[in-house]
Amino acid sequence: MKWLLEMAFRNIRRNRRRTALALSSIALSVMLMTFMGGFVDGVLKNMVKNLTKNESGHVRIVSKGFEERERFMPVDELITDPEAVADAIRAIPELRGKVTAVAERILFGTLLSNGPNTKVAFGISGDPAVEADLLRLAPSVVRGRYIAGPGEAILGEKLAADLGLAVGDSLRVVATGADYGLHLKRFAVVGVFRTGLNQLDGGAFQIPVADAKDFLRTEGGVQRMLVMLRDYRDAGIAAALIAAAVSVLPGGGDLVVRPWTDIGEYPRLIGVMETIYGWIFVVIAFLGAFIVSNIMMMVVLERRKEIGILKALGLRRRWILALFVSEGAALGALGSAAGALVGHGLCVWFSIHGIDFSSAFGSINFPVDPVYYTSADPLSALKMFAIGLAVATVVSIPPSRRGATMNAVDAIKSVA
Repeated sequence: MKWLLEMAFRNIRRNRRRTALALSSIALSVMLMTFMGGFVDGVLKNMVKNLTKNESGHVRIVSKGFEERERFMPVDELITDPEAVADAIRAIPELRGKVTAVAERILFGTLLSNGPNTKVAFGISGDPAVEADLLRLAPSVVRGRYIAGPGEAILGEKLAADLGLAVGDSLRVVATGADYGLHLKRFAVVGVFRTGLNQLDGGAFQIPVADAKDFLRTEGGVQRMLVMLRDYRDAGIAAALIAAAVSVLPGGGDLVVRPWTDIGEYPRLIGVMETIYGWIFVVIAFLGAFIVSNIMMMVVLERRKEIGILKALGLRRRWILALFVSEGAALGALGSAAGALVGHGLCVWFSIHGIDFSSAFGSINFPVDPVYYTSADPLSALKMFAIGLAVATVVSIPPSRRGATMNAVDAIKSVA
């Protein structure tokens, strides 16, 4: 077997131009598959993160009444004891180490005023410590700082300009509470954010959830609770476990627990994108395999005389087949290794620096992270190397079989 491999590598070195073409084709295909794998995985994770951090979490808990009237942002349809629900979630043995955050949220429509300036806006409230990493308005603060305590607020840059407010000013908020009364509260403006999203920058502000509970008279209740997981693919199992855990709590029978995949139309879009990207992988792999197959066919046709001589010397059919398959496998191994390394290197680079799509998200109506980071998984690169090697080996078999079945005399005569 050693002599067979030595002959295969010698034949690869004989025609450097043809070998370079084969290696570059295989390397390019594997590099594209490796990078596309990391990019697609990163895009899908970012899409899920943008959807779930704003609206649904990986698992969302709301009351039945809130789910029916969600588009009106009702502040009277509440989870009455969010602390008990959070404790029940953290006590689930199967979810230990898998839950990254449990966030309380209240969203409400309101009227903001500053002297003669008045504007309709919407408030977002949550625990500042949790929301700094979840909703991620903190990195968008361009003046002042992020909220850190009671009585503080940050607001969008355009909204601040329309109201004539700056850091250090007082923000007056008027809203209808859970008791159906009209309430007024002042907040200190500690920061102004700029996300590049018109709806946020022109009509949103954020306050601590404790202030919202007091201001809106919710008696400690919240509209929704979002559960974030380390792996969004665990959402279905986590939702079932959480539903069972909260059902035994007082008022738990009135709560609705859903995974993000059951909320809205976006999950279906993500599923369609996964299918599309899967077919892109197939096309890239097919093109690479087609090129390698053609190259191996050229090798067989160019070396018919050599094949005839080898058969005349007594080399068996199976050894000739093994020789050409070994050449294909060697080309596949070298090209796939180079492609996987380059593709993984690109994934590592863009997993650190990201790809900025800020200019494409200006008209989107919910806060997104416009910088997409690729996933850099060495196991994925190894998988793509294995696919490239396997494909190159398999597509080498048909032309190799053709060479192995040639008649020795006819093979020699065909190039005489």
